Amino acid sequence: MASSRHNCVGTFGVLCLMVGESVNKHVKAAGFTEEDTIINSTLASDGNVCGRSCYAITVATSLTFMAGVYQILMGIFHLGFISMYLSEPLLSGFITGSSLTIITSQMKYLLGLKIPRRDGVGSLILTWIDIFQNLQYTNICDLLTSVVAIAVMVPVKSINDLYKTKMKVPFPIELFVIIVATLVSYYFNFNGRYNSSICGTIPTGFKPPRAPEWSLIPQIATDAIPIAIIGFAMTISLAEIFAKKHGYTISTNQEMIAIGMCNLIPSFFYSFASCAALAKTMLKESTGANTQLNGIVSSIVLLLVLLAIAPLFYSLQNCILGVITIVSLKGAVMKFQDTPRMWRVSRIDTVVWWVSMLASALISTEIGLLVGVCFSMLCVILRTQRPRTTLLGHVNGTEIYEDQFKYKELDNIPNIKIYKFDGCLYYANKDYFKSTLYSKTGVNPSFVLASQREAQKKASEAETQFKFFSKLNVIKTISKPDKSDTTTPPISTHSLIIDCGAMQFVDSVGLSVLKEVSNDYEAIGIQVFLANCNPSVRRLLHKGNFCGSSESNGYVNTFFSVHEAVTFAEKKFRMKLKLKQENDASSFAVSEIEGIDDVKQ
Repeated sequence: MASSRHNCVGTFGVLCLMVGESVNKHVKAAGFTEEDTIINSTLASDGNVCGRSCYAITVATSLTFMAGVYQILMGIFHLGFISMYLSEPLLSGFITGSSLTIITSQMKYLLGLKIPRRDGVGSLILTWIDIFQNLQYTNICDLLTSVVAIAVMVPVKSINDLYKTKMKVPFPIELFVIIVATLVSYYFNFNGRYNSSICGTIPTGFKPPRAPEWSLIPQIATDAIPIAIIGFAMTISLAEIFAKKHGYTISTNQEMIAIGMCNLIPSFFYSFASCAALAKTMLKESTGANTQLNGIVSSIVLLLVLLAIAPLFYSLQNCILGVITIVSLKGAVMKFQDTPRMWRVSRIDTVVWWVSMLASALISTEIGLLVGVCFSMLCVILRTQRPRTTLLGHVNGTEIYEDQFKYKELDNIPNIKIYKFDGCLYYANKDYFKSTLYSKTGVNPSFVLASQREAQKKASEAETQFKFFSKLNVIKTISKPDKSDTTTPPISTHSLIIDCGAMQFVDSVGLSVLKEVSNDYEAIGIQVFLANCNPSVRRLLHKGNFCGSSESNGYVNTFFSVHEAVTFAEKKFRMKLKLKQENDASSFAVSEIEGIDDVKQ
């Protein structure tokens, strides 16, 4: 049912861990202990008494059923877009943190310790405390077997990774270790001689299908949500990787429905949550598989294991399974080596990775995923709230304008400030926009207006005082106040250009801020121009009457490039200056003719 030609559905360590935690929690809540005894009698839906193993399977299948329902519903309602919010650093950190938890849960098998299983918040730390407290009870046989298995598997897997392009099929070291370890354990009787923990009886055959325990659905409904999301996220990630490699496209919604069906239908046949398996998918792709039908071959092999081969692994030590699990997670743990490079590329993504990893490892997998998603979204909000701002300078001989603080050899445009805001302008960053604009340009209209009003007030008071004493004829020597002493220093900037090239959108609050800034600067004699506005922003400016409209282009103070705005501002200033000079000359001539004393002086 999937659109991916290479995904192979199977077990995934993180999903196994999440299912196991939920099962363990509900088994304890039902009154079962580790010794498989019943404290409170539990009845199955068919009326039979359900023991600990039976109840655990019932919880797992009900959990899988709900995860499948969630995934199918999300696919039907086209919610595949949620995969976009699970960023690569978030998923990588989550998988690494969950891998640390899985490794911790397997350590007791490598050491042959019998310690209680921890779950919930802080299970990783509590498990390591239990391990160190019981180190003296380590089973030497299990420990030596684990060391030998690791010493064999790690180099072979490294060779497989090193020569994977030349090897058509990687050497199946896991299968080889399982077969050899089973034979050695059987013939040397590790369980009888050294009390080594073994798999024991593995049931074969099929049980008749059974519906999930409907009474458990309200209790496990919440636990199934992160299982559904993680299973879908891993499936989509692998599907996209191989689709890109082989040049075809996938449908995220169809993938969600397909993996949901892989959980919904098998839940009636005593299966637990699954998703696309990385190792199986890579092996499948390396053998040349190119359609979904190749899953029939692997299904037939699994059928043989279920019907006939499983009893052969009776003597297999549990520590071997623990070693295989831990070694398979090597790639996830090695992600720690990538953090320095990630830090150089993006510090925010690195922080997201560490937060997701630590939350998943130290708190719990479900809460870790929630914390990672929330923190990732918070980082996105913070990025838009405080984007990068700078002043631009002119690259000599071109129409290019770059960051003055990044490139030193840039020409400053006389009396023109070019401000760039690298983000959308909306209600959450309006104050940041104004504060950085004032600090970068060095001109705060509010302060300038206040200074001008104060100077005008002082000038008015001095003029009133002069007229009062002149009429009284009290002080003959009083002089007329000099206006230059009571005026603020002139502002050298005559134009402000705001580069809006990075503003993908501007909301109504942002439009009000642009109007306010434009009016405030024009009140102190500085003209404001907007450049590089995209069509949607220009339409908003036009509808909001930001700077009026003209019959020629519909917009007066907006330009398609910074260079056009600079050219227009310089031309307009020269025309304004020329007109002022002509007016001053004309006024001076009139004053000469009328004989005004102030002008003569």
